[in-house]
Amino acid sequence: GAFPARLKKVLIVGAPIWFRVPYSIISLLLKDKVRERIQILKTSEVTQHLPRECLPENLGGYVKIDLATWNFQFLSQMNGHPDPFDEIILFSLPPTLDWDSVHVPGPHAMTIQELMDYVSTRQKRGIYEEYEDIRRENPVGTFHCSMSPGNLEKNRYGDVPCLDQTRVKLTKRSGHAQTDYINASFMDGYKQKNAYIGTQGPLENTYRDFWLMVWEQKVLVIVMTTRFEEGGRRKCGQYWPLEKDSRIRFGFLTVTNLGVENMNHYKKTTLEIHNTEERQKRHVTHFQFLSWPDYGVPSSAASLIDFLRAVRNQQRLAVSSMGARSKGQCPEPPIVVHCSTFCSLDICLAQLEELGTLNVFQTVSRMRTQRAFSIQTPEQYYFCYKAIL
Repeated sequence: GAFPARLKKVLIVGAPIWFRVPYSIISLLLKDKVRERIQILKTSEVTQHLPRECLPENLGGYVKIDLATWNFQFLSQMNGHPDPFDEIILFSLPPTLDWDSVHVPGPHAMTIQELMDYVSTRQKRGIYEEYEDIRRENPVGTFHCSMSPGNLEKNRYGDVPCLDQTRVKLTKRSGHAQTDYINASFMDGYKQKNAYIGTQGPLENTYRDFWLMVWEQKVLVIVMTTRFEEGGRRKCGQYWPLEKDSRIRFGFLTVTNLGVENMNHYKKTTLEIHNTEERQKRHVTHFQFLSWPDYGVPSSAASLIDFLRAVRNQQRLAVSSMGARSKGQCPEPPIVVHCSTFCSLDICLAQLEELGTLNVFQTVSRMRTQRAFSIQTPEQYYFCYKAIL
């Protein structure tokens, strides 16, 4: 009933199958006048409906378009608030900071007692409102690579793109059609640059890219806090061999399970990566936390903090076994993490151990400058406070 009368035609171009199938059902519920105006087209068919003179080059037209400039032109003509996603790509990075890591002591840090008083005063509702202040901040940077048509299928979630400025770049190899893109971001730890690689749960079509990233970044530890499915929703693919002595091949990389240790709240799996091109082998330890509930966050943080300490101990052990690297001649390899909550706790606890103070708000805000949309719900943000207490 509210469909704009002057809008005569809606063209949906290059719609993926996950959109086309539900739409074919939902369209039956639309009014005839609405349904008749909507057409789903292949990219090659757009020129049959619109002149090439008004189409961009990627749709078969003649127009050279700079998307950022185009958005600025449209934003100035809009009434009310601009679309949030338009705002995402229009902000430039701030000047480079004087320190290597974004996570260093800052103002308004709290002792444990001050943190307890703060949470007691604000209560859950106040902490949720604090999270909304963070969420409303537009991401700093651009998402051009993540949102390019050829890379969209590599993103597990359409609303969690990857910042161009901090993304991990894969090495392009001759004879392969791959791009250098994977939905993964370098993230600083406490006083440590690129301490983590924050990444999504791998998709089947990105398993090979994932292990290539692990190899190229010399990763020693992988951290996964989700199960494969939570609340009926697929969260991660089975990207490593589950059983001892089983193996999976991903191009020139073969991953073998050397053994599994079952702990109270997590599994610890030792994996061997064999690079058949370079004829080298490396060991990687995979941690999977098993006590995260289907919905929400854990009722107690004790098991997660024990898990965090086990991960840290393994990273230290693995680094120390690398000889020269442990003496500071090379940077410590990043830990691959599928959960930003893990990173926020690790950073806060590291500062707490060194200085006796921490700042959750600052930590999460700075994390999001490197891995956009980290800590995606107010429940996760509140959990960061409660876990420390």
